[in-house]
Amino acid sequence: MRLHPAVLAIAFLFPLTAAAQARAQTLTPPPTEEQIKAAAALPFRDPSLPIEKRVDDLVGRLTLEEKVSQLIDRAAPIPRLDIPAYNWWNEGLHGIARSGFATMFPQAIGNAATWDAPLLHSIGEVVSTEARAKYNDAIAHNNHDRYFGLTIWSPNINIFRDPRWGRGQETYGEDPFLTARLGTAFVQGIQGDDPKYFRAIATPKHYAVHSGPESTRHKANVDPTPHDLWDTYLPAFRATITEGHADSLMCAYNAIDNVPACASKMLLGDILRGDWHFNGFITSDCGAIGDFSEPYGHHYSTDFAAGSAAGILAGTDTDCGTEYLKLTDAVHKGLLTEAQLDVSVKRLFTARMKLGMFDTPNVVPFSSIPYSVVDSPEHVALALRAARESLVLLKNEDRFLPLDPAREKTIAVIGPLAGSHIALEGNYNAIPLRPILPIDGIEQEFGHEHVLYAQGAPYIMGGELPVPRTMLGLPTNPPGVPTSLSGSGLYADYYAHGGFEGLPAFSRVDRQIDFDWAFANPVEPRDTITQAFAVRWIGTFAAPVPETLNLQLRLPFCYPCGGKVKFAFYLDGKQLVPDAPPSLTTNKLPPSGRNYGAIQHFNIPFADTRPHDIRIEYIQTARIPGSGIAFEWSPRHELLQDLAVAAANKADVVVAFVGLTPRLEGEEMKVDAKGFSGGDRTDINLPDVQQEMLEAVAKTGKPMVVVLLNGSALAVNWAKDNARALLEAWYPGQSGGQAIAETLSGKSNPAGRLPVTFYSGIDQLPAFDDYSMANRTYRYFKGKPLFAFGDGLSYSTFSYTDLKLSTKTLNAGDPLTLEADVKNTGSIPSDEVSELYLIPPQSSVSPKLALAGFQRVHLNPGETRHITFTLDARTLSQVDEKGIRAVTPGNYKFSLGGSQYDGDTASSVQSVTFTIIGGKQLPR
Repeated sequence: MRLHPAVLAIAFLFPLTAAAQARAQTLTPPPTEEQIKAAAALPFRDPSLPIEKRVDDLVGRLTLEEKVSQLIDRAAPIPRLDIPAYNWWNEGLHGIARSGFATMFPQAIGNAATWDAPLLHSIGEVVSTEARAKYNDAIAHNNHDRYFGLTIWSPNINIFRDPRWGRGQETYGEDPFLTARLGTAFVQGIQGDDPKYFRAIATPKHYAVHSGPESTRHKANVDPTPHDLWDTYLPAFRATITEGHADSLMCAYNAIDNVPACASKMLLGDILRGDWHFNGFITSDCGAIGDFSEPYGHHYSTDFAAGSAAGILAGTDTDCGTEYLKLTDAVHKGLLTEAQLDVSVKRLFTARMKLGMFDTPNVVPFSSIPYSVVDSPEHVALALRAARESLVLLKNEDRFLPLDPAREKTIAVIGPLAGSHIALEGNYNAIPLRPILPIDGIEQEFGHEHVLYAQGAPYIMGGELPVPRTMLGLPTNPPGVPTSLSGSGLYADYYAHGGFEGLPAFSRVDRQIDFDWAFANPVEPRDTITQAFAVRWIGTFAAPVPETLNLQLRLPFCYPCGGKVKFAFYLDGKQLVPDAPPSLTTNKLPPSGRNYGAIQHFNIPFADTRPHDIRIEYIQTARIPGSGIAFEWSPRHELLQDLAVAAANKADVVVAFVGLTPRLEGEEMKVDAKGFSGGDRTDINLPDVQQEMLEAVAKTGKPMVVVLLNGSALAVNWAKDNARALLEAWYPGQSGGQAIAETLSGKSNPAGRLPVTFYSGIDQLPAFDDYSMANRTYRYFKGKPLFAFGDGLSYSTFSYTDLKLSTKTLNAGDPLTLEADVKNTGSIPSDEVSELYLIPPQSSVSPKLALAGFQRVHLNPGETRHITFTLDARTLSQVDEKGIRAVTPGNYKFSLGGSQYDGDTASSVQSVTFTIIGGKQLPR
């Protein structure tokens, strides 16, 4: 959507007319008892009737104005027919988002690294099950707000064609086949298999040919070649519609062939509803209809009425925005007829009926899902499994990993990502109730007494970080605090109301103050309505050196929150006055780019390094769109680096957590830092200050393991050459810290594979705004990558034997079966990802090779598994210059193994050749 995070979208996305409309909806009187009784007897309420007849009856009773009110994402209530308001906008990319605590899985790019389609199906099931639980609770509380509906605007199946794109983290990577298989599994998991009702509705996005840059997405026109359109950009959409049967789809901001995607009759009519027989509804990306006619947009329509008519006539049924409110004028002006408008209105009410929204709960099987399923033990276990499966081991020199406790007795954990909450999340994330940071996972796995911790560097030069646990101490025997407490952190009392009167609801030790409570209540998570609460932290703060420190309290998700939140900082019993009055936006944009939330800055001179008593208080008196608090500092990077070097000198091994955060890469955001622009990146290197830290620590001579947390490929050339081991962890979700630690210890054996190519630098890439696939992704890249698509190591070894085909001579259009045996030749249990690639006859547009199948299997030591791939005509086909897909004659090769085929006969990757006779054109 247009702005990130959600709180920004709430504040800025819609013009004042939207706010006025929201107020009008709030003031709309509820239906009377007579209206409720009368509506219950109408045909559209009769579940025994065909949905088409029910929808016709309902829409036939609406006025033009009432119809128009249903065509924006915040559909208005119609009390006279007992039709409640409905908000079409919900997010569930890797956990149901922005509606209180929920199970948070790895970011989509991490889920793609599992190469596990059944797992993606299970994740989709959890997302929609928790969405249903929240919806049921919301309806019980008469809550019809955004993020509590059943239309989930996920998955993002755009092709991650260039690592500079900030939103690439939301995708399943660079390959159309992998994206199609994972996206289809996720869609099917979201929607369920009930013959009458959807559990929820999935919305593949953004259709089509959308993958950055963020800075030009509202006005960019993309003219892909017919080959690239049908070979790269459309296959995953086709699969999620024709195989996954997604009932919704989101059109993109950009134009194609000089027509905005949401007004494209070619995309939405000819292809989607024509070739693919899509019968669901289409929603615009947020603000995309306004882009038709706004000055910075496409200049496609003269005004909002004309633009809205164009959207409806092309097939975009609902507008995330308010421009469609001009459709009443458009009808009166003759720009479209009311009958044409009815088509979209009927599609939307059809979806609501398929979700059971007009039927009594006793006939809808999902209406009984309780709120207790949210973050249930089963869901937590699945998030841990996903995190384990997502980890990709890229280097393991001389089998340095797993770490040996007898050899590596003391571990120095360094790097800004080791204690970073946001680095678990990614964007479009759920809010985890019990996130496990990397430092916490390592301390739990290896023992606190064996771990040293230093932040080492900020994320970027001059940036802020959470105040680390190494500077925080527990209080010494204050009244009411248990005397048995030990370790670092602050003691916290949590109150179930907006103040500190009475007894706290519970108390605990918080290792740091860095909380995301957006739309969530830490005191009462089992509720869809965020209530008032308060938290008081007490303990000590010790400066690492005697100097003036820049500290700050930030409410990173609080917009708007004026008057509803108070927070304060006390040092040695005295409340400190911030350097500038707290404000909702700061005049100076911080290096992180987070120009939202209330901030209090404190420049405090410390003459010593002794512990000073501190108290921090947070009070929330009412529901707000988002909440959370962070206690941060902006230290000199030299100081952080010195502390990391000191920790390394005391340790036997260094584990460095470096990478990016979703506040550096993401959706249309402002970041004032080298290497970043508008949410995208201008280079793909590790931020300079983190790279300097790695090199400084390496000079200690201690062996180093580098763990990457990021949403896109990094050119980590130095780490590849100098680290003993390199582990890619992505944004790993709520259990990421545990999964990483268990992988370092060997309790979990890594088997993830890269879903994207890691290049050595942007000099290997075409221009970012060049949408041609020439020299992009593993299929067309002509150079030598840093790490290849499909790369990933294990602590075990595998062999492939008895590779055979059902025939060596295939008639075009017939299916082909490939079989082989895969054996775990190592000494420990492990998953193996078998990758099958098709190497076609080479032409001017054919890929070097293309993924044609994959399976993730678990094998015990010495175990052999027989695996089978059935290849249909579409998998064996190619797309020519004109965009025509066909099975073509010639000599082909398959390669099968744990990575790409590189032509090395000594490789464990096996290959087999076959011939296709004749040709067969396939449907679009």
